[in-house]
Amino acid sequence: MSQNIPIVIGGPTASGKSQLAIDLALELNGVVINADASQVYKSIPVIAASPSAEDKQKVPHRLYEYLDDEVNGNVVTWLEDAAAEIRKARQQAKTPIIVGGGGLYLDNLINGTTPIPETNQEIRAEALRISEQNGVAELYKLLAAVDPAGAAMVKPTDTTRVRRAYEIFRGTGISIADWFTRPMIKKFPDIRFFVIKLMPLKTDLDLRCNLRFDIMMANGALEEVRHLLEKNVSPDLPVMKAQGVPDLAAFLRGEVSRQEATENAKLHTRQYAKRQLTWFRNKLEADITLNGCYGGEADFINDVKKQYKMLHK
Repeated sequence: MSQNIPIVIGGPTASGKSQLAIDLALELNGVVINADASQVYKSIPVIAASPSAEDKQKVPHRLYEYLDDEVNGNVVTWLEDAAAEIRKARQQAKTPIIVGGGGLYLDNLINGTTPIPETNQEIRAEALRISEQNGVAELYKLLAAVDPAGAAMVKPTDTTRVRRAYEIFRGTGISIADWFTRPMIKKFPDIRFFVIKLMPLKTDLDLRCNLRFDIMMANGALEEVRHLLEKNVSPDLPVMKAQGVPDLAAFLRGEVSRQEATENAKLHTRQYAKRQLTWFRNKLEADITLNGCYGGEADFINDVKKQYKMLHK
């Protein structure tokens, strides 16, 4: 085969996606490319459940822990970075394996994204300054005054989406509502992705989420959040909204006990995993689905390899 078809692995948090990606990369001369919005940040590898140093030595990993805390990472910039890594892997005759629980990221990669141009740094800084100094309610009020259609598409309390809608209108003069009516643009219009979906039972997933958070706490998750607070990172930035960060930050500020923070973090992680399950069940079309968590099953790896290699005949 001259160029390998990219593999996409999607599923909820704690379902075994990262291990599956590594096992397939070992079998198919692969490069693992991150599609998780939290694992891109340098300072939270533990609480974001990024692959370990040992895992990264087994096979190449890309787009993990490469952004500073102050960067407002989003699907637009991730798509550019992921596309570059996918092209590089295929040029080297390696198999790109894109893995993550970010449904929006995977959907935009496979099905395309709205053709919204990136706004400049000055406008982004303006929106961030307004939301930080006056609150998201004030920014929403400004958005509604100039772009009522765009304001109607976002929740007034959703800082990230309010700011994004405001930035888009300020930068383009066109409502985000209008942009979303335009034809989608695909980064790889001529490439067919091979999609694998993990769909475990919620009861199993809940247990894994709880256990994984306990392991995170033992491995330094609290210290990562303490470091973010010491740096005074804006609470509006994505790194501060990663699963577990707000709950542990509340403990470090003295607002709740350590036990309460831990239980809250586990609860919010389980709730997030449930939302992911719903999204993947209804939105992601897969070539092969594992109705459970991945735990190194050789039979499943063989099934994936067989179906994947049939595409190259």
